[in-house]
Amino acid sequence: MKRRDFIALLGCGAVAWPLGAMAQQPGRTVRIGYLGAQPDNPMIVASYSEIASELRRLGFIEGQNLTIAYRNFNVPDVDISRLAAELVQTSVDVLVADGPEAVLQAAVAATNTIPIAMIAINFDPIARHYISSLSHPGGNVTGLVFQSTELAQKQLEVLKQALPGKTQATALYDELSAAQFKAAQQAAERLGLELNGIKLENPPYDFDAAFRYLAPRSPDMLLVLSSAHFTKSAPDIARLAIQQHVPTMFTFKSYVEAGGVMSYGVDYVAMHRQIVPLLGKILSGAKPADIPVEQPTKFELVINLQTAKVLGLEIPVTLLGRADEVIE
Repeated sequence: MKRRDFIALLGCGAVAWPLGAMAQQPGRTVRIGYLGAQPDNPMIVASYSEIASELRRLGFIEGQNLTIAYRNFNVPDVDISRLAAELVQTSVDVLVADGPEAVLQAAVAATNTIPIAMIAINFDPIARHYISSLSHPGGNVTGLVFQSTELAQKQLEVLKQALPGKTQATALYDELSAAQFKAAQQAAERLGLELNGIKLENPPYDFDAAFRYLAPRSPDMLLVLSSAHFTKSAPDIARLAIQQHVPTMFTFKSYVEAGGVMSYGVDYVAMHRQIVPLLGKILSGAKPADIPVEQPTKFELVINLQTAKVLGLEIPVTLLGRADEVIE
């Protein structure tokens, strides 16, 4: 066993033991408030189930000594601040804020005493003054940070490798993914690609209209950037892209499973599994101010060969060899 793996194993044990002891306390029920997105979306369901499974492994079972109150922020005309306040009023032991900045903003506004475990998607919590630093966050907030700006550049690189000789690219983005589009523009210039953008506004978005706008432009490739407002529409986006015969690149595997050609990004379920040890430290009495903020550690390239064949694409063998998963 490598030294770093052994140290990591010791670290896991240090977290699990006090948390397990707490789970066994008679009459003790832990309450977790969870502010997240679309509990009916398969990717969200899998992530939520993974968190519950990891908590069970540590001795916390919903309906016995664990209660998780869930609020879905991603519905039309929702008041996220009200949802966060509702969770705080139920006297939760920890509040999970999972999603774009508006989610963490609402959680921080609702409480400055209850610990907040963030899964910060596509924003910088240091620059926005929610934490002081990754190593010493300060205040009542800790958790995970995931930003897709660098991924957008890598995604264009992979598209270029998959489609050698092609130069016309289009990116689908919105206000939440505007920084990703800017990063992709920088990469496009370096890669010799002409990148145009289609910005969607006023969710829920009309993807049919977006693809009608895309049709006469006939791009060689389509980069769909990461937004909470896109996730539920993954099957529709994949279907429309196939109809227009345009190869696609996404951030999450769920889009490829729905019919997209490729995805390169964080393992979404593994990222949510990663939050559980942090919850364990908080529930064991550690202060969020002293718990270092982490970043996702597992990324994956997924290729759907079935869709590629439908589109008449020959994915280079070298790229297939690098893929973490190939759907045939």
